[in-house]
Amino acid sequence: MYPVSLTGDGVALREFTADDVDAVLEVYDDPRVVEHLSFEPRNRDQVAAMLSQVIEAARQEPRTEYSLAVADSATGEVIGFARLAVDAQHPGQSSAQLGFASRADRWREGLAAETGWLLFQLGFEHLDLHRLWGARSPENTASARLMTKLGMVEEGRMRGHLRVRGAWRDSIIHSILEDDDWRSARDVQ
Repeated sequence: MYPVSLTGDGVALREFTADDVDAVLEVYDDPRVVEHLSFEPRNRDQVAAMLSQVIEAARQEPRTEYSLAVADSATGEVIGFARLAVDAQHPGQSSAQLGFASRADRWREGLAAETGWLLFQLGFEHLDLHRLWGARSPENTASARLMTKLGMVEEGRMRGHLRVRGAWRDSIIHSILEDDDWRSARDVQ
């Protein structure tokens, strides 16, 4: 599926362009934003290289990486990064990992929840996936609350899952299934 363009009340998901480097840098160079992510703050060259790869991956067939700009619906300003990675090694399994991050100055506006709903819409309604899952740092309680709000179920802890900042870190896994969880949560929303 290319190009992706999904719009909600507060945010829209769209394909990245090379002009988005500075906007993504505002997200990924902030230590508050990357505190619970699997990498250190990134510099402009790192963000430019990442976006170049993202733009190239968007046109691959079959497409397995959906890294998308999270834009303010009213202004078009890029305020975050969203990702849906389809399991390419087991395509018949119909599963994908999701993740997203936004600028710290836009936290607590309900935009992360709307971004999650749009990723669910992409995964379940457009890509016909069965299961979406995400991993979070055990210390990231805001992410835990958000995933619960979105109807995701906490599945458990992956011990020693990631090496982050020189130490092994566990991850807490949450998921949502299309046939039960998504339909129920969508009907309530």
